[in-house]
Amino acid sequence: MQLPASFTAGVARSLGGPRWLAERRLEALEEFAASPPPVVDEDMWRYSRISELDLGQFVPSGSDAAAGLPPALEADAWPESAALLEHVGERSGLALVVDGVLVSFELSAQAGATGTVLRSVLDDPRRSVAFDQVTRLNRASGYEEHEPDVFDHLADAFLRDAVVLSVPARARIDHPIVIVHLLGSRRAAEMGEAVFARTLVDIGEAAEATVIELLVSGDGPLLVVPIVDIAVGDGAVLSYNAIQELGGGAWQLAHQRIRAGRDATIRTFTASLGGEYARFRTESVLAGQGGNAELLAAYLGDGTQTHDFRTLQEHAAPRTKSNLVFKGAVGGTARSVYSGLIRMRHGAKGADAFQTNRNLVLSDGAHADSVPNLDIEENDVRCSHASAVGQIDREQRFYLESRGVPPAVAERLILLGFFEDLWARIAAPGVRIHLAAAVAARLDGVTSGS
Repeated sequence: MQLPASFTAGVARSLGGPRWLAERRLEALEEFAASPPPVVDEDMWRYSRISELDLGQFVPSGSDAAAGLPPALEADAWPESAALLEHVGERSGLALVVDGVLVSFELSAQAGATGTVLRSVLDDPRRSVAFDQVTRLNRASGYEEHEPDVFDHLADAFLRDAVVLSVPARARIDHPIVIVHLLGSRRAAEMGEAVFARTLVDIGEAAEATVIELLVSGDGPLLVVPIVDIAVGDGAVLSYNAIQELGGGAWQLAHQRIRAGRDATIRTFTASLGGEYARFRTESVLAGQGGNAELLAAYLGDGTQTHDFRTLQEHAAPRTKSNLVFKGAVGGTARSVYSGLIRMRHGAKGADAFQTNRNLVLSDGAHADSVPNLDIEENDVRCSHASAVGQIDREQRFYLESRGVPPAVAERLILLGFFEDLWARIAAPGVRIHLAAAVAARLDGVTSGS
């Protein structure tokens, strides 16, 4: 893929850090340059708006061209993060990341006593210890790495820093660990900034933790490529919650890569609320016998927004189970895209997989695409999927209106009820409260008249 003038090897070399990271950047830049550009004819990018992305409009964060007034460094100076921290209440840790660089972090005494580590990847001076840790399950299971796309290479090429969270074996973290990403400046800029955020989560054998990650930005032009690598050890339990509340000028190309070991449990919740184009690619691989994954997501779009989800539920071991429920609503001329694949590998005997995607289309100009897929290499498995795209139920609306509820209020109540079952399944109470409030606040503009 052709390199824009602002994304050069010189910029990659200027980002600093240990030698191993500098070498990794240059190798990734070569991979990016050798990769074909993404096109909508490919399954991975079908229905997307990738043809609208002009990398030449952005400069990498950390380059001289991106220098300027940084956003306020206090997380509570940003309304979205302040609200989340208030809703979460007591926490076991907080990491503040500004334009991809970890600027502050803290752990509670209880979390620190367990040996839990929250730090910057730049603390690995000799080799990428953290990157090795999160791929150990891949090597142990004999399966290859998650298939990268061209933007994974770009993210590695211009990676400034990464947050590393490591929870040791048999540790139990009492309260959530929160990671807040402040992205871009809140003032408009002539050139957009490209930020490559990275989080590495390593949960040791029989450990238990809850992680909440929030991405917020100003309204100016922004490209953010957040990549999350998660390794859940044998018998461990992780609740991972990603909340995206980006500004209206943001493009997001996110990649969540998850590996779970024997009898491990991974529960994820993804909320996509902001941005002009917000893409989440989630790959969940159950690599150990008895592993369990619950993948939940909610999205709400209005104006010209697009929320684009691509998921993989891969069962690579016997008696594994996954359950995916993604629900969203779009109004105005907004779009949503869901494309999901359940893959049953040879040897995944006794595995169960469920996939549900439900969409509400709130206006004539809005549109939703929903494409479930199955790839089955084993006989003794069970798979099912359900997909629905429709409007608000007329009988529900009539019922409320016949009892004196105004039409706009009736629609709002129905939409709140549409998401209610998802909120009830969120493992972290603070996230449940925050998202219910955030969606309720946004619903005024997401109606059939928007």
